[in-house]
Amino acid sequence: MSALALPQICDENGYAGKDLEAMVFAVNYHRWILSTFEPFLGARIVEVGAGTGSFSELLLERRLESLSLVEPSEAMYHRLCKRIEELAPPVTVKTYNDVFEKVADRIRTQERPDSIIYVNVLEHIADDLKELKIISDTLEVKGRLFIFVPALRWLYGSFDREINHFRRYTRTELEKKCGAAGFKVVSSRYFDLFGVLPWWVKYRLLQSKKMEPRAVKFYDQHVVPIAKTFESWVDVPLGKNILLIAEKTA
Repeated sequence: MSALALPQICDENGYAGKDLEAMVFAVNYHRWILSTFEPFLGARIVEVGAGTGSFSELLLERRLESLSLVEPSEAMYHRLCKRIEELAPPVTVKTYNDVFEKVADRIRTQERPDSIIYVNVLEHIADDLKELKIISDTLEVKGRLFIFVPALRWLYGSFDREINHFRRYTRTELEKKCGAAGFKVVSSRYFDLFGVLPWWVKYRLLQSKKMEPRAVKFYDQHVVPIAKTFESWVDVPLGKNILLIAEKTA
């Protein structure tokens, strides 16, 4: 996902870069996602679909043993490397300009990851069950998978098509696929209830294909803090996204 005006550059799987990075102004939103992951994260982390590094930068605020970043888009990969170089993190960061399937064995052997993160990535992959099995093979036993994906099939609209989403998920569907890949679900929840109606109006009713920076910034600054507080108290019955944490069982 990458900055608002970036062209959509697809790899062989149709992956066009991380669309959460299109929300470059959504700092509070990113931190909300990470705060939900935080209690379960390990120290040897892999982020798949790192885009230009918005989420990676937040990860580097934690104390890590290692961080591996996988990004298939060449244009975004160059921006990612430049960002990491400018950050000059105290931990070694390895970067891979490829799809995860092609570098998973190397990462498993060299990094022994205990946490693998997919934020707005799995929906770009045609065979998501195969991908989940590769993740399971890469993690150590008791290693954890962190997923954030778009939710609700009836919200699938113009923007999903524009950025090459194969699907939007239901919780049941995502949980079953994780189970079939050898994971036990630790936590699964709908996320961002307040975003459902605006998304439906903009991308289903009006068929827009863009995210306007001012709208994203307004939502991030004025709605996200309220939504985060509300959802910390209420288990919402639906949301614009699903956040799932799963543990490798064997």
